[in-house]
Amino acid sequence: MPLTVEITLSPAQAQDPAAIQAAARQAAGIRNPDEIAFSRIVRRSIDARRHTSGLRGVRIQLAVELWLDREGRPDPVHLEWGDVSNLPPSRQALIIGAGPAGLFAALELIELGYRPILLERGKDVSARKADIAAIQRNQPVDPDSNYAFGEGGAGTYSDGKLYTRSKKRGNYRKSLEILHHHGADESILYDAHPHIGTDRLPRVIAAIRQTILNAGGRILFDSRVTDLLLSPDRDRILGVTTRDGSRIEASAVILATGHSARDIYELLHRRSILLEAKPFAMGLRVEHRQELIDRIQYKTPDPALPAATYSLVAQVPSGLTGSHAPKTRGVYSFCMCPGGFIVPAVTAPGECVVNGMSPSGRNNIFANSGIVTQILPEDYADLVPHFGPLAGLRFQEQLEKMGYAQGGGAQIAPAQRLDAFVRGTKCGETLPTSYHPGVTASDMDKWMPRFISQALRAGFREFDKKMRGFVTPDAQVIGIESRTSSPVRIPRDRESCMHPQVSGLFPAGEGAGYAGGIISAAVDGASTARAVVAYLRREQP
Repeated sequence: MPLTVEITLSPAQAQDPAAIQAAARQAAGIRNPDEIAFSRIVRRSIDARRHTSGLRGVRIQLAVELWLDREGRPDPVHLEWGDVSNLPPSRQALIIGAGPAGLFAALELIELGYRPILLERGKDVSARKADIAAIQRNQPVDPDSNYAFGEGGAGTYSDGKLYTRSKKRGNYRKSLEILHHHGADESILYDAHPHIGTDRLPRVIAAIRQTILNAGGRILFDSRVTDLLLSPDRDRILGVTTRDGSRIEASAVILATGHSARDIYELLHRRSILLEAKPFAMGLRVEHRQELIDRIQYKTPDPALPAATYSLVAQVPSGLTGSHAPKTRGVYSFCMCPGGFIVPAVTAPGECVVNGMSPSGRNNIFANSGIVTQILPEDYADLVPHFGPLAGLRFQEQLEKMGYAQGGGAQIAPAQRLDAFVRGTKCGETLPTSYHPGVTASDMDKWMPRFISQALRAGFREFDKKMRGFVTPDAQVIGIESRTSSPVRIPRDRESCMHPQVSGLFPAGEGAGYAGGIISAAVDGASTARAVVAYLRREQP
């Protein structure tokens, strides 16, 4: 077994393999370098806190494994996907959506000896680039190929952050190993907040596709599902119908369509398949100069340090009345992108939706983050009698359309200087931005729902107490940040992962309401695939 030591180094030392090795040997009490057969970093994080000594110097904390000569070195991780190309229909499963949940479900099915058939409404990751470039140039949006839809899902061209709090849901480490196996940098295996980068993730996704195809799986692009094939009693899935009229039969269907597939929620609702409203959040995206965030977080600039990040949360008055109404609501940062860009995440004409991304080097001059607030059921109670479980979805749509009207057409987004937004004062000035389609000045609080603008303003004031200088005339807010998660959950049984009404239907991932990002969706997709195999073995021994 290896010896694990904890060491703390300066940023410059942490970039020097020899310095890391020397510090690890010293911590382990090993004088002779020849005693170490192999070493590797297993955890890395940045510590910029002020400690009891009163000194505030940014340090890098590392956990290093040392393998001594007599112990050899660790075995490499073994990942293998066998041939499933000639399996009978009883050993096949249908997956709707080729985002992380769908792709990792496919890999898990192959590993368990089952053949996946993947249907993706959009294009492969390479062909998708042209449609995304068109959106950036304010050309019409392809509803099936954009920042949300297409191979790899929403994360492929919108950042590639791999941090998750849901490590108890499944094999988090295996998901990282699979990404590394397909071309992601080794640092994702030990960084506290791993990140691939939107410039590198498409190649990783393409490599995963090739693994699935090489094993005999099928992937059908431009195959949007338009209906479900159900048994006469509507209690069992039989397959799906696609846009071109094709009928694809299957005894098990994994529904991994992502949080923006509104047509799927509407299809399920129309077919009287149970849906549930779930909590979600909406707000704006704030953009600062990265150098300001570095200065606030690090105090002293250091070229050896990466672009600084932040994670902020506050509880503010809810603005609701009534004895049972919540008194507070959360405001928090979401998908913080250091050295990144703001991008148009629309999926249909007439919407204004923004998101953030960072390249692997995180070297842009801007930093951006979603700043969002909880949307509570009381906030859209007037819509519930008309839309039932889709009421939150309709509320989300309404705000996106309001943002579009304020933006002035195409993907141009409304924007306001941050200090003016927090004060609630008029400001006709916009700042330089990473948002390529362009922005136009808008007094956000004059058209946003009052409870959202009030909560965000209060949240920004609290954030400025934690990060002095955060609220500044040199930053601006850009709207609308509305796709943090789905307002709808597709229910499933905790043990079987199957919909309670429809046997063989397995909701999975972020769109079903069981994940919140690339890794949690990947983990959920893999665990759902295992549930599918258990179901098929019971039904068709």
